[in-house]
Amino acid sequence: MHELGITRNIVDIAEQHARRQGVMRVTSVRIEIGDLSGVIPEAVEFAFEACTRGTLLEDAQLIIDRIAGRGRCDDCGRESEMDRYTFACPHCESFGMCTVQGEELRIIEMEVD
Repeated sequence: MHELGITRNIVDIAEQHARRQGVMRVTSVRIEIGDLSGVIPEAVEFAFEACTRGTLLEDAQLIIDRIAGRGRCDDCGRESEMDRYTFACPHCESFGMCTVQGEELRIIEMEVD
């Protein structure tokens, strides 16, 4: 489960940033996870509590914003929704889909005390 390592990194980054700002406690962390990122949001959520024990993020709320996958066809230029299994354009059936959004994995904001 690579989500455990990802969650540890999220907690480490947030804690380092909080410490640099002189913060004593983080109350919430908002992250974005794209549907095409290969990261399972529920697994990150499950690992978050264990990864925050003994850190400035202990008892913090994790807020996950899911970003839908979207792609643009190189041939017809139209955008459409994508999932991990979409390879052909639903409009022209070309295999020239390029991802526009959905691969995100980033920390958006933190609330602190």
